[in-house]
Amino acid sequence: MRIHVAAAVIRDAQGQVLIAQRSPDKHQGGLWEFPGGKVEPGESVAQALARELHEELGIAVQQARPLIQVAHDYADKQVLLDVWEVSAFSGQAQGIEGQPLRWVPAETLPDYAFPAANLPIVAAARLPDCYLITPPNLSSAALLQGIQRALQQGTRLILLRAPQLTEQAYRDLLAQLLPLCAGRAQLMAKGELARLEAFPEVGWHLDARQLHALAGQARPLPAGRWLAASCHDPQELAMAEALGVDFLTLSPVLPTTSHPGQPGLGWETVRDCLAVCRCPAYLLGGLGRQHLAQAWQAGAQGVAGISQLWPT
Repeated sequence: MRIHVAAAVIRDAQGQVLIAQRSPDKHQGGLWEFPGGKVEPGESVAQALARELHEELGIAVQQARPLIQVAHDYADKQVLLDVWEVSAFSGQAQGIEGQPLRWVPAETLPDYAFPAANLPIVAAARLPDCYLITPPNLSSAALLQGIQRALQQGTRLILLRAPQLTEQAYRDLLAQLLPLCAGRAQLMAKGELARLEAFPEVGWHLDARQLHALAGQARPLPAGRWLAASCHDPQELAMAEALGVDFLTLSPVLPTTSHPGQPGLGWETVRDCLAVCRCPAYLLGGLGRQHLAQAWQAGAQGVAGISQLWPT
């Protein structure tokens, strides 16, 4: 029987994340975790989360929303982690049960040892809710100017998708963008892996063709370097997860002008797909920031977009 657990990524006013260390006598003892506990019969996840955080930490949840669901099978137990992001609470967090607590910058979470089931949560806690994809048919100068505006507006995850550029122009633009993005946004690139050898700070976003070509192989980038993939159906979601991507995009959710006549997956299909997906997922296709709440309720990290997220 799978144990249903409500867990929280709790952020303070500075954006730091609260983690707790498991007691040595517990399952996965000594490892760090995101606070929470079992959902009792008759409780909603939100009710269980509020109760657990009050009992464990002495805080009262004021604002929370779904972040990610992770089903994981250990050798001795099966769990479903229903993770919410808590962005506002009252009280001062303390280890009421004697558990050590730490407030840590989200980017340092990989430095801590977590149970295997928590690893997708570590990725989700470090990712923003919007993923900007650059528009086609723009010059290098226009792309540079647009990305500068996006950074000023707080964009934190950017895919440089520019098939119109020559290989040298693409590399030159990456070199210009890296110092601009440093400490502000994660830059992702498309194309052949050889592109990334000169840019160790850049992540790689696989298209569907590359995802299929890598099926059954080892992860092509080392742990700690962002790897993403474009997916369009449950088979590709499973392939991306097996490859060990850090996050993915699922599209198209709604019909788009760029693909006239192609029907979208629809929200019901998206929910069904993400219910069995352990990776943070961005929904793409006819979506903008106005769809964020709907995306969260469907189990997504957030939305990805080109025209609706590109600053004008």
